[in-house]
Amino acid sequence: MLFSSVGFLFRFLPIFIFIYLTFPKYRNIVLLTGSLIFYGVGEPYFVLLLLLSVLVNYGFSCYMFWEPRSPQKNRRKKAARRRKRALTLAVTFDLGVLFVFKYWDFAAGSINALAGQGILPLLSLALPLGISFYTFQMLSYQIDCYRGTLEKRVGLIPFATYVCMFPQLIAGPIVRYSEVAERMISRRVRIRDLENGLKLFTLGLGLKVLLANQIGTLWNLIMTAGAGRLHVLVAWLGAAAYSFQIYFDFWGYSVMAMGLGKMLGFSIPRNFDHPYISRSLSEFWRRWHMTLGRWFKEYVYIPMGGSRKGNGRTIFHLFVVWAFTGLWHGAAWNFVLWGIVFFLLLSLEKRTYGKRLEQSRVLGHIYTVLLIPVTWVIFAITDMGQLAGYLGNLAGYHREEILVGVTQLLRYLKEYGLLLIACVIFVTPLPEKLYWKWKDRWFAVLILLGIFWWSVREIISGSNNPFLYFRF
Repeated sequence: MLFSSVGFLFRFLPIFIFIYLTFPKYRNIVLLTGSLIFYGVGEPYFVLLLLLSVLVNYGFSCYMFWEPRSPQKNRRKKAARRRKRALTLAVTFDLGVLFVFKYWDFAAGSINALAGQGILPLLSLALPLGISFYTFQMLSYQIDCYRGTLEKRVGLIPFATYVCMFPQLIAGPIVRYSEVAERMISRRVRIRDLENGLKLFTLGLGLKVLLANQIGTLWNLIMTAGAGRLHVLVAWLGAAAYSFQIYFDFWGYSVMAMGLGKMLGFSIPRNFDHPYISRSLSEFWRRWHMTLGRWFKEYVYIPMGGSRKGNGRTIFHLFVVWAFTGLWHGAAWNFVLWGIVFFLLLSLEKRTYGKRLEQSRVLGHIYTVLLIPVTWVIFAITDMGQLAGYLGNLAGYHREEILVGVTQLLRYLKEYGLLLIACVIFVTPLPEKLYWKWKDRWFAVLILLGIFWWSVREIISGSNNPFLYFRF
């Protein structure tokens, strides 16, 4: 089920909120049940996989906290071994399930291509929605239990509710249990929370439907014309369009998730901080998908040693993190290449010109504005032949006759010019500052009502499309 769908907006959400507010003593059960229904509408069979993962992980966490009777002198050592064993089993299970559903065919196909014959079978399994996100949430819970960050066992219902909570189940943000622990035990939902949450949700809906979906049509038009046969300016226009689309699509989802969380009594963490105003790629990744970056930093980069073991090891740690980051986004070679490109660029920044970029407002912004669209093209195009052609077009190189030239460019600019200007404005902090300043004023409420009904009109007209991060 999509947040930006008529079924969610006018059936699921009103009914769920009514039941949720009517039974305050059973809010975890209501939220868990509603979340499973929400997930089951789109993924009826994979609800069983989600529940299995929840039960298995809960069992491992219980085993981690289990304290059998034993002599005092051996209890601490046995507890340490038990916690390590439980963590190993949990990580193996979670990553094993993720590998089978997301990466098996990619790995088997690559091995078969190298061998020149079908050594390994292809499973052709559908990818469960949100599996990358809820897997990382369960892993963070297990690791926090092992480290002692969570000092006592959590009940099954609170744990299952944390993993399955529908506002962030499908596409994040990736929430740590410690961030919602108190609210899992007790939470109040005030009228003010409902109002503020609904306003945030409406803002996110507008970002998705009125900006991401609309500018996405420009990217689709340019790609349909044929990568490799584009005038250099058309290619850059397409790269800019996709850069706007993926940002407003994912940012819109995250804002909607924050709004829904507020309506339910939770504070879901912020996932974006205006990344396109960054002065370097390092700053960009401190502002983009912040909960994923935090996850890799706290559970991969720092445990390996971070930047504490010399330049050589630091570069290796960055390579591992970015290899995993690329693969996390998708089982295809373009995602691997995307991760390697970021690893190389971030390594260069770290060792050479990074500080100079961030000190120069103009130079840093130009650098970021030019490089980010190129990296998003690598991210977007899974066919390596098409990708090579598009990258060549960005550089002004053409192997074939140009099909989309200056005439079409002028037509695109005429048709999408106002939308492109709106996108440029909304990547800056200005709209958000105005929102927080005026959100309680009467005219702001009228604007939000207009955004809501305009979005609904676009959804009904059939211009709606799935969130891009659903496929990750």
